[in-house]
Amino acid sequence: MTSIPDLIKKKRDGGALSDEEIKTFIHAVTNRTIEESQTGAMLMAIWLKGMVQEEVENLTRAMMSSGEVMSWPKEWAGLVVDKHSTGGVGDKVSLVLAPALAACGCKVPMISGRGLAHTGGTLDKLESIPGFNVHQSAAQILEILRSVGCCIVGQTETLVPADRVLYALRDVTSTVDSLPLITGSIMSKKGAESLSALVLDVKFGRAALYKDLQSAKELAQLLVRVGNGLGVPTGAILSRMDATIGGCVGNSLEVIESLETLKGNGPDDLMELVTTLGSLLLKMTGSVSDLSEGRRRICDAVIGGAALSKFQAMMEAQGVANETARSLCSAHTDYYSVLRKSEHQMELKTPADGVVVDVGGLKLAEVLHKLGAGRSKAGGPVNHSVGAELLVSLGQRVRKGESWLRLHYEDPAPSPDQIHGLQSALTLGTRENTQTRTLVEDVLLPQ
Repeated sequence: MTSIPDLIKKKRDGGALSDEEIKTFIHAVTNRTIEESQTGAMLMAIWLKGMVQEEVENLTRAMMSSGEVMSWPKEWAGLVVDKHSTGGVGDKVSLVLAPALAACGCKVPMISGRGLAHTGGTLDKLESIPGFNVHQSAAQILEILRSVGCCIVGQTETLVPADRVLYALRDVTSTVDSLPLITGSIMSKKGAESLSALVLDVKFGRAALYKDLQSAKELAQLLVRVGNGLGVPTGAILSRMDATIGGCVGNSLEVIESLETLKGNGPDDLMELVTTLGSLLLKMTGSVSDLSEGRRRICDAVIGGAALSKFQAMMEAQGVANETARSLCSAHTDYYSVLRKSEHQMELKTPADGVVVDVGGLKLAEVLHKLGAGRSKAGGPVNHSVGAELLVSLGQRVRKGESWLRLHYEDPAPSPDQIHGLQSALTLGTRENTQTRTLVEDVLLPQ
């Protein structure tokens, strides 16, 4: 059997690893029979030399098979779906999309992640709801899907254990942005969910991992090819990530905005993503004949309240007290009677007359992260109450001294530098240079 140093040397020198060699490496990672330094060396060799598609497929399959692969009742055939986003600012799509899909008859075992760096994590948002338990076993997931139709959970102990090891090391070895490693990580988890259809929201722009459309498209095409190669019908959208999605950033605030969306009061950009991703999944499962019918069905589920009922049922199934869930979903609720409110709020004022041309999502997210809304290392705490609400929208004309952002913070107060950072996110101009742009740039259907 080839030794681990030989495998590292082969990849370092630009060779393509065989299926057997990749299995040997992943087996050693899963069983911890490999030195951490050797795993780091292999990750760097992959980062430097890349992988051909066959290698990426073999890596993904080996990671997927490193633990339990989920199985579903026969009568759910063709109905088990999920979505994955490459991460954004104010990205609360999952909280609206999962219950909307369940209301359309799908089964959605959504396995989500936590926030790291400037992007927020779906699990952190949900944990701002008292009692919400993201840790569910495979048996519990099956039961929740049977009774509700959707759940949003963290990766179980037995699902893709190889990814847990590699994911942690990619961060400390500066190999996060390797296409083969990103693909292996995302698609192994989704493959282990035994899905009937998967849709990916691959983001590009100033607040995304990939700044330009071309590199995001490269990742999207690879993910779609590998997903379909694993036997999971996979589609993708390419969406713009410059400003925030919706008007709220921060865990509790994003839950409030998601609930408002489920009550029919959602912002246009968030609804655009929810209906586009949802319609693609409904089309891929054969539930609708075309994307416009899919959009209409998702929209009806959200506007008509069926998705809100599913969200309430999901909260209760995942540990939230019945009274709490009912209160959050009622028409005229005081959200802060349930969710934690920050100690302090502060409103930032516009520096001049003008039209709101841009609000830099990355700048907002970076300051909020430092104020406690995010974590600087895996496993660290987050402050659910820290966040910001946009009080203006793109294209809106404002007068000097109007409030444009409400900051929610705890002690210590933000520093003058941080206030300056937030203010620099706002760009004012004249009406001529503003244009409303849709977020979705392209749609890749399964091959």
